[in-house]
Amino acid sequence: MPNTILNPQIIAQTAVRILENELVMGRRVYRGYEEEFDKKVNGYEIGDTISIRKPQQFSVRQTAVAVPQDVQEGKLSLVVNNQKGVDFKFSGVELTLKIDALADRVIRPAMVRLANQIDVDVMNLYSQIPNWVGQPATGADAPISSFAMFARGTERLDQMACPQDDRSAVLAPDSYWALAGGSLTQFLPSVNQQSYRAGEIGQIAGVGTYMSQNVPTFTGPGNLDAPATVTGAQSTTWAAAMNTEAMPGTMSLVTGAWTGTTVKAGTVFTIGTAATAVRAVNPVTKAQLPFQQMFTVLADATVSAGAATLTITPPIIPTSVDAAFGTTDIAAGAGATIQVVGDASGSYRQNLMFHRNAFALVIVPMVKPAGAVDVARESYRGISARLIPYYDGTNDISNYRLDVLYGVKVIDNRLAVRLSGGTATLGNPSQ
Repeated sequence: MPNTILNPQIIAQTAVRILENELVMGRRVYRGYEEEFDKKVNGYEIGDTISIRKPQQFSVRQTAVAVPQDVQEGKLSLVVNNQKGVDFKFSGVELTLKIDALADRVIRPAMVRLANQIDVDVMNLYSQIPNWVGQPATGADAPISSFAMFARGTERLDQMACPQDDRSAVLAPDSYWALAGGSLTQFLPSVNQQSYRAGEIGQIAGVGTYMSQNVPTFTGPGNLDAPATVTGAQSTTWAAAMNTEAMPGTMSLVTGAWTGTTVKAGTVFTIGTAATAVRAVNPVTKAQLPFQQMFTVLADATVSAGAATLTITPPIIPTSVDAAFGTTDIAAGAGATIQVVGDASGSYRQNLMFHRNAFALVIVPMVKPAGAVDVARESYRGISARLIPYYDGTNDISNYRLDVLYGVKVIDNRLAVRLSGGTATLGNPSQ
């Protein structure tokens, strides 16, 4: 049977299916917002935006007297601002190959690189996740090597009222293999199956567990070992924090006594010790939890004369001030010390455990540009790719550009946790 001359449509169909199959992190986060991008017939351009509403929270009435509550839905914007692509070229002879041969030689390697880039962009959202369990207390990062270490993540998710379905963990290779090679193999049959060799251990305590070389590393900025302090008593309200520019649920925290020059985005810290400790509360019941609330810095903050104003999440909302949206038991007290998680210059892999609804990935159909000929645009399981050919007649070369357009967003950072090795419980004021 003669070979079929491949056209852009066939190549695009093959590419988008390989791309979807190669995603790791991208296949385990929420994808439903693509439905919001179904109104433009000719596709979308970089910078297009949708608004996402955050769920309302309510307090429970304790008497027979009705107490109507205002509906205060936070909202955030998801922007499709990542245009990434891979370009390749074929000779006239190559385009007479069977699609299977062309996929293995050219398309699959290109899609592997593109899938890895999408996964990197999703995983880099770790800096907006405040909860960090394990013990990243020394410069040498410790892998997750036992079920007890792994279970710190599930415990924290449970304490934060995270739904128990659709949970995943994406681990760096050192933690993945240390966990798989430990005593876990004695009671997890799937470790010895093909899925294990393919980078998927399987379900551990209800958490689908995967390996990715794209797990990012957070490195502290240095010179932050000396405890900084809170400048004056500080807290906020949900009404003030719900529609902040970066994401719903942020606030500015004025701090002092820093010894470095920059507080980096992604820095996690707790506030206070003993009687001054700012503790976390259950997001649903608002009961005080047995550990301190953890906060993360959302943007690099410059230190000037020891002072820095940090943009942080979650906001400090005492339950005594707001029973429905409270995040802490008390406000940050004047002069309370700030304990930064990890060493000032330590480097720590940011393994993630999360519910699907913690993050969102939106990949939308791209616009077909005017003047382009034989544009192919294919969608498969929420993944869309655009392929545009252009021909070099002098050298009989067919050039192709393949593009994807997508946006990533943290939707609910309470539903995710960073995970390190070690055994201590971070944020416990008694430790």
